[in-house]
Amino acid sequence: MEEKKFDLNSIIGFVLIFGILIWIMYQNKPDAKVVAAEKAQKELLIKQAKAKELTDKVVAKATAAVATTGDSTQLAQLQKTLGNFAYSATLPSAKEGFTTIENELVKLKIANKGGFIVEATLKTFEKFKKGSGQLVQLIKDNNANLNVQLLTGDNRTLNTRDLYFEPTLTKVGADQILSMKLKAGANEFLEYKYILKPNEYMVGFDVRSQGLNKVLNTAKPLDLEWDLKSYRNEKSVSYENRYAQIEYEYEDEKFSSVSLGKDKQDTPENVKFVAFKQHFFTTILLTEKPFEKTTLSSNDLVLDEKTDTIFTKQFKANLPLAFTNGEVDYKMSWYFGPSDYKTLKAYDKNLDKIIPLGWGIFGWINKFIFIPLFGFLSSYITYGIAIIVFTILIKIAMSPITFKSFLSQAKMKVLRPEITELGEKYKKDAMKKQQETMKLYNKAGVNPMAGCIPALIQLPFMYASFQFFPSAFELRQKSFLWADDLSSFDSVVKLPFHIPLYGDHISLFPILAAIAIFFYMKMTSGDQQMAAPQQEGMPDMAKMMKIMIYVSPLMMLFFFNSYGAGLSLYNFISNLITIGIMIVIKRYFIDSDKIHAQIQENKLKEPKKQGKFQQKLQEVMQQAEAQKAQQKKK
Repeated sequence: MEEKKFDLNSIIGFVLIFGILIWIMYQNKPDAKVVAAEKAQKELLIKQAKAKELTDKVVAKATAAVATTGDSTQLAQLQKTLGNFAYSATLPSAKEGFTTIENELVKLKIANKGGFIVEATLKTFEKFKKGSGQLVQLIKDNNANLNVQLLTGDNRTLNTRDLYFEPTLTKVGADQILSMKLKAGANEFLEYKYILKPNEYMVGFDVRSQGLNKVLNTAKPLDLEWDLKSYRNEKSVSYENRYAQIEYEYEDEKFSSVSLGKDKQDTPENVKFVAFKQHFFTTILLTEKPFEKTTLSSNDLVLDEKTDTIFTKQFKANLPLAFTNGEVDYKMSWYFGPSDYKTLKAYDKNLDKIIPLGWGIFGWINKFIFIPLFGFLSSYITYGIAIIVFTILIKIAMSPITFKSFLSQAKMKVLRPEITELGEKYKKDAMKKQQETMKLYNKAGVNPMAGCIPALIQLPFMYASFQFFPSAFELRQKSFLWADDLSSFDSVVKLPFHIPLYGDHISLFPILAAIAIFFYMKMTSGDQQMAAPQQEGMPDMAKMMKIMIYVSPLMMLFFFNSYGAGLSLYNFISNLITIGIMIVIKRYFIDSDKIHAQIQENKLKEPKKQGKFQQKLQEVMQQAEAQKAQQKKK
C-alpha cells in the first residue's frame, strides 16, 4: 500500500480558497444604512397593512349599515374619522421615535407613540446613597403611562397610547416647547404641548383638540388615565413606603390623601392637583380647570420588604377632560422633583400641603418654628451639628415649663404623707377622702393639675418633631459621625438574619436614645410615685412605672431602628438635655425643706379662692355624697 504523505501544496490551496470566500462574503455584506432603511420600510408596510385592515373592518360595518338604513352619513364620517386616526401611524413625521427636552434640573424623554414621557430624570439627585452614580428617575422602563380614550361617532374606543403623535420642537427664548399632535386630518388633531423653562421642575402641559368635534362623540368627557409604579429611591424600602401615597387638592383648597394599604380608592370632585408622592420625590399633575370627578387608586406593592425592593406603590388616576364648545382645552402642568417644603411652597399653588407636617397646632409649630429655625441653623453649620443646636434651643425655650412641672412634683411629694394620712382616716368613704384631699390642696396652695399642664404643653412639640424630621428633605444623604444619611437609618452592624419588627441591621442612634430614655425614666419614676398617692380602685402606679421604665426603651429600639438617624439623634440629645436640666433644677432650685415650710405657712393663711374647675369638682362631689346618703336612708 502506498504511504500517505503530508501535502503542503494542498493545504495552502485550501487556505487560499477559504480566504477568498471570506473576502467575497465580506464584500457582499449589505450596508448598515441599507439594512436599516429596509427594516424601517418593512415596519412601515406592516403598520400600513394593520391600519388598512382596521379601517376596512370599520368601513365594511358602516357599509352594511348603509345597506340597512339607506343613510350614507355614517359611512362618510367613519371614513374620515377612524380612517385618519388609524393611518396616523403611517405619516412620515408620526413614527417610532423620541424627543428629549432638558434643563439644569430635569431631563424628559417623550415618545412619539402615545405622546407621553417615557423617562423623567432628576439630574441633581442620586438614588440610595451619595456617590452611587445612579440618578433618580421617576419614570423609566414603562413604569408610567398616560392615555386618553377617544370615543368615536359609532362608540368605538381608540387609545392614544397605541397611536403615533407628530413631534415639533421649537425654542422661544430659553424656553423649550414640544408640540405632539395626533392627527385625524390636516386641521383636525389632539395636541399635547410640553413647555420647559430653565431651572424649573415644573413643566407646562397643555391638552387641546381642534376639529375633533366632527370626529369624536362629545356627549361625555374624555377619560385621561394616568398610572405610575413608584420606584424605590432610598436605602430603607419600608421607611420610604411609609410616606408614599396619593395626595390631592379638591373643592376650593380642601386637601386629602388616599389611605395607605392594599387596593385603596377615593372619588373626589373638582380636583385641582393630584400628587403621586414618594418619600422624598413626587410627580404632580396640576390643572387650571378642575377635573369634575376623579377616581384615585393606590396599592401597596411592598408585601415583604426582604423581596419587594424595586417598587413601593402602584398609583392610578382617572381624570375626566370635559368638552367646551365641542373641543377639549386644558392648561395643565407636571411637577417632577423633590418633596421639599420650601421648593413646593415657592410655586404658591398649595403644593406644600403634600408634606406631612401634621394637622392643627403640630403643623403650625413645624411651619412657623421648626422649619425657619432649622433652615437658619443649617445654612451656617453642618446638618448634624444643626440638629444638636436646634434641640438645645428648643429645650432651653421649654425649660420654664419643665421647671414648673418639677416644682409641682416636689410640692406633691412633700404633701404625700398628709395625703396618705387622709387616705387611712377616710378609707371607708372614698368621696369624703377626695373632698378632704381637695381642701388640703387648696389650703397648701398646691394645684394637682400643675404638673400635668406643662407636660401637655410639651406634647405638641414632641409630636411636631416626629413629623418634621422624616419630612426634612435637606437631611437626605447628609452625613454625621457614623451616619452616612441622616434621613435614613444609621446602620453600624449588618445582621445575617431578619428580626421581625426590627430588621436586618443595628442602628446606633436609637440605642443611644433608648439608653437616655431609660435613665431619664429611672430618675423621674421615684418622684412621680412619691407625688401621686395610690387611689383605691386604680391600677398600681408604682408597678406601671416600673414596667414603663423597661418598655419605653425597648419601643425606642424597635420602632426607630429603621427610622431616619436625624430623628433618633434629636431624641437622644433631647433626653440628655432633659436629664441635665432636671439635675440642675433639683440641685440648685428645688429645696424640699423650703417647699415644706412654704406649704405650712400657706395653710395658716386664708385659703385661696377656688378656681371654676375646682368649684365645679367640689359641687359634683357634694352632690354625689348627698345622693349616696339618700340611698342609704332608703
